[in-house]
Amino acid sequence: MPGYRDFQSGLRFLPTLVIAPDGSQIAYVDDRNGQFNLVTQSLPDGGTRRLTASTESTVRRVAWHPGGEWLLFLADHHGNENTQLYRIAADGGDPVRLTDMPDVQFSAAEGDPFSSDGRFVAYCGNDRTPADQDVLVLDLSSGEVRRVYASGGRTYPGHWSPDGTRLTVAEWRTTNSDHLVYVASLDGAEPRSLTPRDGVATYRLGPWLRDGSGFLVLSNAGREFTGLAVMDADTGTLTWLDTPDWEVEEVALSGDGRVLVWNVNVDGFCQLRGRDLGAGTEIRMPQLPAGAATGLTVSADGRFVVLRFSTATQPWNILLIELDTGKLRWLSDARPVAADPATFVEPTLVRYPASDGRQIPGYLYRPERRASAGVLISVHGGPAWQELPVYMYDGFYQYLLAHGVGVLAPNIRGSLGYGRAYSDLVNRDWGGGDLRDLADAVTFLRTQEWVDPARIGIMGASYGGFAVLSCLSRLPELDWAAGVDLYGPSNLVTLAQAAPPTWRSLVATVIGDPEADADRLMARSPVTYADQIRSPLLVIQGANDPRVPQHESDQIVRRLRSRGVEVRYEIFADEGHGLLRRENQATAFADAGEFLVRHLGD
Repeated sequence: MPGYRDFQSGLRFLPTLVIAPDGSQIAYVDDRNGQFNLVTQSLPDGGTRRLTASTESTVRRVAWHPGGEWLLFLADHHGNENTQLYRIAADGGDPVRLTDMPDVQFSAAEGDPFSSDGRFVAYCGNDRTPADQDVLVLDLSSGEVRRVYASGGRTYPGHWSPDGTRLTVAEWRTTNSDHLVYVASLDGAEPRSLTPRDGVATYRLGPWLRDGSGFLVLSNAGREFTGLAVMDADTGTLTWLDTPDWEVEEVALSGDGRVLVWNVNVDGFCQLRGRDLGAGTEIRMPQLPAGAATGLTVSADGRFVVLRFSTATQPWNILLIELDTGKLRWLSDARPVAADPATFVEPTLVRYPASDGRQIPGYLYRPERRASAGVLISVHGGPAWQELPVYMYDGFYQYLLAHGVGVLAPNIRGSLGYGRAYSDLVNRDWGGGDLRDLADAVTFLRTQEWVDPARIGIMGASYGGFAVLSCLSRLPELDWAAGVDLYGPSNLVTLAQAAPPTWRSLVATVIGDPEADADRLMARSPVTYADQIRSPLLVIQGANDPRVPQHESDQIVRRLRSRGVEVRYEIFADEGHGLLRRENQATAFADAGEFLVRHLGD
């Protein structure tokens, strides 16, 4: 029987893509050498140049200087997320540090970090005080750093105005969907607020219009779903361009300000839409395969779009779309190492009833030719994330299916993609309604004639790992066949106490305050009920994880081992939150796959 490594793609890409100013190349990040590094690829011949080859650092973001001669990238060390800014020549050479504060986390602007003339770089960091993230501008000609927004909290630079004199800024307040918008200038004037402080809405910043009168935003102000609008740069007034009853996820504008393209998430599937702003007409976009996309970007002249794309049976690859013809062209060819895609299983989009009357969406994968099969419930992280019809965990679902194990991947309450009210349901209620949704998932599976009710397991990463531990400890009567917890918190009090300083307000709103809410948090913590766990458990943890520190896994493992419960514990010394090194990912998921097939298989 094939092993997990046969299903791995052989090449992974991070969701960062950028097109060279002259359209002749693209830059991205892949892990061909086992670690995520920076690569450029020529168009149209496809020749690649590998600009970095680090084995200790992970490149996480890339941007191209307007002059085209060099690139900016962000990288951290062993997954600690303290990303620093670097520059490197487009034809190779040694990277040059632009920041050098190993205990500080810097991030580039959400849009193009360079001003149009290439003189300034916009970024943010908590270098002034650990609890506040300020907006900074680096003058590349003089080396001077200006602090253009430093009013406290978590703030992010967005996009430069076309003339390079103004910069949009987003203040992230108590949650990931509660933002304020400002326009800051380089002349030292007080940043101008464009959104009401007493409102709660999402404002994801997009590019400026060519005339500088306003800029694009993805917002749910006054709406249930996130739409696409133009925000007036003086008044903050929104002019809506698209208001679907689904979420608009990404937007990109060509450098000449003419071609506008955006991505709508329709029940998890990517739907591209476009508009020629010069002509005022819609651009007919090609229908994509049934999958999801990230990293949407448009060439400066508006001739083509590049994005990262995957389906449930196809690994992530880089796709180019020629807008004048609608032709799709794959720029990469990542494919399973040895497994045959012809045997892969497409999921069915299902909705199962929750105990409170809601319908919970999810993807159900049924193994071929199985009259009675075990099933894994796979819970996504976040919780502000969404299960998508993609090549999850680099082929892990297809590996399980090949071994006769089905998968149900639900989008329980708190998931993105289904409107504001649905995603907010989990806030300050971890281990509440979400846990009931997972119990209802078991009930749903046991109504399926092909499911063996005695062979249902659960797996999840980060928040999903918390869900795994909650199910095993608080719902032991469901007789879980096995659980796999990837870097999930076991104690909500210690998790909240260990949160990075800039996350404190977010953690208090989404999870709870570790002091004021200590009793409630302990009542929802899996470690409180560890003595009720009797199912076999595999725990996977990164030693450098800044989000879910190792002591979260240590606590639950220690309690289980003291009782003699079967628990396997794997710690990766060179990982943070997630498995970014290819060999580590292969080892972890190969072990998880063998563990689950042993307990859920025939």
